[in-house]
Amino acid sequence: MDVLRQFPRPATHTGSGMLANTCQRSGFQFSPRKFNIGIIRKSSFEAVKSRNPFARIGAAATVEVLDVKVDSNVETTVDVLSCPICYKPLIRKGPSGLNMSFVSRSGFQCENCKKAYSTRDVYIDLTVTVGSSEYDEYRPPATELFRNPLVSFIYERGWRQSFAIRGFPGPDEEFKMAQNYLEPAAGGLLIDASCGSGLFSRRFAKCGLYSGVVALDFSENMLHQCYEFIKQDKALSTVNLALVRADISRLPFTAGSVDAVHAGAALHCWPSPSSAVAEISRVLRPGGVFVATTFVLSGILDSDIMKPLRQAMQATTTTSYLTERELKDLCKTCGLVDYSCIRRRAFVMISARKPE
Repeated sequence: MDVLRQFPRPATHTGSGMLANTCQRSGFQFSPRKFNIGIIRKSSFEAVKSRNPFARIGAAATVEVLDVKVDSNVETTVDVLSCPICYKPLIRKGPSGLNMSFVSRSGFQCENCKKAYSTRDVYIDLTVTVGSSEYDEYRPPATELFRNPLVSFIYERGWRQSFAIRGFPGPDEEFKMAQNYLEPAAGGLLIDASCGSGLFSRRFAKCGLYSGVVALDFSENMLHQCYEFIKQDKALSTVNLALVRADISRLPFTAGSVDAVHAGAALHCWPSPSSAVAEISRVLRPGGVFVATTFVLSGILDSDIMKPLRQAMQATTTTSYLTERELKDLCKTCGLVDYSCIRRRAFVMISARKPE
């Protein structure tokens, strides 16, 4: 029995023969290219129309096709999500799509590792250690801080607003700035990494420019808070928005499968920024975009003579505040090109892309 992998996107179907998709907001038109391999039929989509005449966008990544035996009574698909251990695409039983309702009614399994993954209340846990009964790992204080339910609750109720003192422009303006960088990814899959309570995930999902949005965070309580905000907005009940718990240094996506990664005010909290950006570079498709905001060091702390002091400070604190030069070098070291930034006091928004 052939099974068609349908990549979720906010689109309408036109025509009666070969399937065609048109994004209602952006005007993208998608035509499927079909491949029959074994018992799974795979379809990949390529954008043929863009508001940006210089962009040719692959809206979905090609995924490895596995020889999976299918129960004729249950829909089984090769999913956009992958195993965090081996990075093979997960086999999904249940309704396809990134909509939270569909994800919650689905079961996921890695055919390679034979490990099953299921939703936990409101999100799917795709961390390596999920399911372990005895083993646990030490996490840096910055990571544990945001797993605290109180911090999750106050994040959008005063915590994030306080960033304005350091130069952050406010969520609405920051979202517009990010969208300018993310324009080449319109029609594709976007990951909002370290999404917190979903401050920007909700905006990305509602704008209608992406085929799917994954709100991804390591904090269980942040994802619960994100879900509470989503429930309050009826417009988000049917959009392609999924909540995923994952490690920023072990993203559950195959290489070259993601069109854009956004990380708002998060990079300075990552245990290893180099491991995280390298992982982001791995999952981005050629031409894919990485956009992030963070706090940046300036003044005397930006000088070379102060570098040993900065490193000593970072070894004793919970955050990794970098200089603008270090951020640029970090992106270059991890294989990203066309680095650019917007600076406002301690606030910086950076952008880079995966080479074509």
